[in-house]
Amino acid sequence: MTAAPPLLEVRDLRVTFTTPRGTVRAVDSLGFTVEAGRTLGIVGESGSGKSVTSLAVMGLHRAGAEVTGSVSLAGRELTGLSEKELSAVRGRRMAMIFQDPLSSLHPYYTVGEQIAEHFRVHFRAGRAAARKRAVDMLGEVGIPEPARRAGEYPHQFSGGMRQRAMIAMALACEPDLLIADEPTTALDVTVQAQILELIARLQQERGLGVVMITHDLGVVARVAHEVLVMYGGRAAEQASADALFAEPAHPYTRGLLDSLPRLDTPDDAPLPSIPGSPPSLLAPAPGCAFAPRCPRAAARCTEERPLFVPYGDGGPRHDVACHFAGARTPEEAVR
Repeated sequence: MTAAPPLLEVRDLRVTFTTPRGTVRAVDSLGFTVEAGRTLGIVGESGSGKSVTSLAVMGLHRAGAEVTGSVSLAGRELTGLSEKELSAVRGRRMAMIFQDPLSSLHPYYTVGEQIAEHFRVHFRAGRAAARKRAVDMLGEVGIPEPARRAGEYPHQFSGGMRQRAMIAMALACEPDLLIADEPTTALDVTVQAQILELIARLQQERGLGVVMITHDLGVVARVAHEVLVMYGGRAAEQASADALFAEPAHPYTRGLLDSLPRLDTPDDAPLPSIPGSPPSLLAPAPGCAFAPRCPRAAARCTEERPLFVPYGDGGPRHDVACHFAGARTPEEAVR
């Protein structure tokens, strides 16, 4: 019996932009899968290619972007579909939550109208049925008095409530895949926790596959089953959340983890950081993109691009792109 394909499968994804200064290689040879009911956390600094990847999966890049490779949803190839065909998939089979709900919601229409219209487009429902669906979804995501709040405008909602409304809109058509791009940005810690708990509950109830894009490793540790670490548009490391936090193999991953505040650190101790700046995507270095900032880089790292290969003793999947994966010091790397 042939195994069912992953819910989402991305292979050799490349996204480039032509600018007056040259070609920007925003995403370079990226691949990953997401299974139904599982969460993949994609983490990295600003400019690492996380959001560009999500837009490529959704087919939302505008003219000027060149997207190649393969993106398939439940075995159906999405790359190369017409805009009309993609529009039928977006919202119905896969949906996205953006990091700024205020700019994503139209200021001139009520929240309920926007959710109802989204539902009507995909199901050709009548106005009364669409209105009921909007109210039901607002209630499901925890907005009190949903019938009344459906008649209010986005500026009348708090930041957390707007994000809940965006989740309601995204899930109104019961998609199989949800992409959440920095869904807790600019929210206070309490509201962040509520939004993450809401997404986790809805995932469990509906069997959603989730891609959680974030720069916050605390969010990743809380919700992700698998973690993909990106750097300079490339995959640096991918493993289960447990394996990645227990034994990070790439020096960039270790640097991200070391920079997290710890309860056992003295209050006056400086917070560790990764020296240097992210690489230019206009002229990628021939070797490892992280080599100029790496504490254990050797000559080979500046000359030869490391392959993304399995790491460890053959247990659960753990891949890393590093010539000296697991080494902690320059001396270990040289050996």
